[in-house]
Amino acid sequence: MGIIGLDTSGSGIGIPETMRERALAANALLHSREGAGSDFLGWVHLPSSIGDLELAAIGASAARLRAAAEVIVCVGIGGSYLGTRAVLEALSDPFRLLHRTQEGPVMVFAGQNLSEDYACELLDALEERSFAVIVISKSGTTTEPAIAFRVLKAALERRYGREGAAARIAAVTDRERGALRTLADEEGYPTFVIPDDVGGRFSVLTPVGLLPLAAAGVDIAALVRGARDMERATAPDVPFDRNPAAVYAAVRNLLYEQGRKIEILGSYEPKLQYVSEWWKQLYGESEGKEGKGIFPASVTYTADLHSMGQYIQQGERTLFETIVSVDEPQRRLTLGAEAKDLDGLNFLAGRRLSDIGRMAELGVRIAHLDGDVPNLRIVLERIDAYHVGALLYFFEKACGISGYLLGVNPFDQPGVEDYKRNMFALLGKPGYEEASEAIRARL
Repeated sequence: MGIIGLDTSGSGIGIPETMRERALAANALLHSREGAGSDFLGWVHLPSSIGDLELAAIGASAARLRAAAEVIVCVGIGGSYLGTRAVLEALSDPFRLLHRTQEGPVMVFAGQNLSEDYACELLDALEERSFAVIVISKSGTTTEPAIAFRVLKAALERRYGREGAAARIAAVTDRERGALRTLADEEGYPTFVIPDDVGGRFSVLTPVGLLPLAAAGVDIAALVRGARDMERATAPDVPFDRNPAAVYAAVRNLLYEQGRKIEILGSYEPKLQYVSEWWKQLYGESEGKEGKGIFPASVTYTADLHSMGQYIQQGERTLFETIVSVDEPQRRLTLGAEAKDLDGLNFLAGRRLSDIGRMAELGVRIAHLDGDVPNLRIVLERIDAYHVGALLYFFEKACGISGYLLGVNPFDQPGVEDYKRNMFALLGKPGYEEASEAIRARL
């Protein structure tokens, strides 16, 4: 197995030479920047371009925030939020808040919704805690994070004063323009740049993700190192059979051509739930256009076997499944024996939970294959910063290849502007008066 393993034997797909050639050509297009969306391909060589000085600068700013606050609020939405949360949840103890000693600040998130209750409850929770804010927005005017930041900035200034608040805010934004850039320059916030040629859903390995992750205590150097090694493993000179991103992109497109319109990404590790949430945006926003695209859905097993398992096993045969499997857990727990064996589990006594879980995973795979659910398997040696970094870049590269195979521009998102136009018109934003009249006439 390489950095990650990829098993496509359960797909039922033989990859013809024409598809192999197309996948390699699509990969070459990403590197030559001659394909659609070429202005947003900065992520392709991003891991290998991140130097020690950049990591050190991010680490120093993160250390200042960690020293100043018990809670760090990360403000962002979409690609400015999901990648950070995916990595953080994957690498964190889910019960860390129950421990008597919490090392470093707690990271929470804001700006990813418009819930009044959520905002008020966050402010209540911050009332007796020292806190700092990392605000992430290229323009500074995206509605949800802009509202959240306005509220949090006011709370900081009430408590610490204007200068004290400025010392507890870091901004990740455009290099030269935009409302957040202007405010950061006026107030003196430490700032990091969102590269012009990296779209939001591909930005987790820029300061968008690296600054909050470093502030949360993640080893960002290891994260980048894993992505860098995967960049090499999926380079355009790597033969098709040894390039996992090209193989994954090819197989999923062949399945799509056979009528498999839904891809379910699943894992037996709850820590990877938000990796699936990040993946859904990455693929949904990249491929879902021009009436095309595989619909990305996700499950967490074994829990969702008790809710979605029936449909997956016997529902409409328009789906396929990709499972992220983990070889070795970080911890060890062996099931004990009971004298009376009332639950009938003594036959499992002495076995590790991970061994039992592997048998569950294998049993489900066999059942789903018998139920005509094509099954792909991505294998991680373990969940750590290095392997998570590799997994993120693998999915990004495969997404770019897959979008080109599908025949769309995987780096734009024209459809997301439609709801914004309607929302602004309904809220009475200046400049949207004509649209407002048309929309209200439909209500």
